[in-house]
Amino acid sequence: MRFLKSSLAAAAMLGALSMTAQAADCVRVGVNGEALTHDIAVLFSTNGLKNVIYGQGRVGKGPVRTTCKDGPGTTSCNSSQIACKVTTPKTCLGAWLCL
Repeated sequence: MRFLKSSLAAAAMLGALSMTAQAADCVRVGVNGEALTHDIAVLFSTNGLKNVIYGQGRVGKGPVRTTCKDGPGTTSCNSSQIACKVTTPKTCLGAWLCL
């Protein structure tokens, strides 16, 4: 569980840092989620994606694309979506807690 939280936080920070480097109004945002089961990994990656997009002051456009890979003990999923700037960035602590 500790590894999962740190992985999500790292993915969120990586996504946030890559977003600041681009000046376009719309960009593709991606988040990884890893868990013991496929369904929970999908839930982690899609909900993390929603929070990262919101935290950056963006709104998602189009479908969310999710791909998953089964590992030896866990499933890792990557969700991505095009997101466009609409407001100023929000205060977020990782991918799960946006104020």
